[in-house]
Amino acid sequence: MRKKIVAGNWKMNTTYQESSSLVNNILSGINHKEDSTSVIIIPPYLFLQNVGTLIKEFNSENVSLGAQNLFYEKSGAYTGEVSAPMLQSIGVKYALVGHSERRLYFNETSEELVKKVDILLETNLIPIYCCGESLEDRKKMNHFDVVGSQIKSVLFHLDALSISKIIIAYEPVWAIGTGETATPQQAQEMHSYIRNLLFEHYSDKISKAVNILYGGSCNAQNASELFAMPDIDGGLVGGASLKAEEFVKICNSF
Repeated sequence: MRKKIVAGNWKMNTTYQESSSLVNNILSGINHKEDSTSVIIIPPYLFLQNVGTLIKEFNSENVSLGAQNLFYEKSGAYTGEVSAPMLQSIGVKYALVGHSERRLYFNETSEELVKKVDILLETNLIPIYCCGESLEDRKKMNHFDVVGSQIKSVLFHLDALSISKIIIAYEPVWAIGTGETATPQQAQEMHSYIRNLLFEHYSDKISKAVNILYGGSCNAQNASELFAMPDIDGGLVGGASLKAEEFVKICNSF
């Protein structure tokens, strides 16, 4: 039975005070039951420790701390960068890898993403690996090829034990921050395709074990319908994660 997961990516938003208020409001609405949704809160670097402290005080195994990025070396002369061991030392359990904004604005390559995935696993952190096609690729009907290439080039060097620890997040680039959302059927079609890739390269057991999240304008209005799809295990939420009431509704949408 795969976990139900909702991850909130705050991106470059909130001040210190706003981050404290937002996480407290989210935590006040989260379900404490053991079988409830796993919630991952992903604030900016600057607020990780404060948000992490509030999560720790909340004392629920259902809520964890995630980071938006990392560098692929453990330490060294890399001014301005943050390493996986640094993140682990303050209670981070998850980290995004390959978000479309990192690929677009910072020219991250598959080679870099492989290193990031590897260092996270080596540090016992869980990568949330993002993949997704542009609107142009979708219109040209290249979306399966694009997503397939993104997954194969970065994840398929991993052995069965390692790939089983990965969370994959499908985020159609044309639906990120635009208000546009893939229909539940479009999302399910891609999630099914990704799961079949895992089946073909690894095994039926692996394909059924890996969590695949949907991202791309996921909100309180469409979450229930998206999460009802058989291969969608939850959401990677952007803008809606900055509104506590809406984010909690998404977490309760299963």
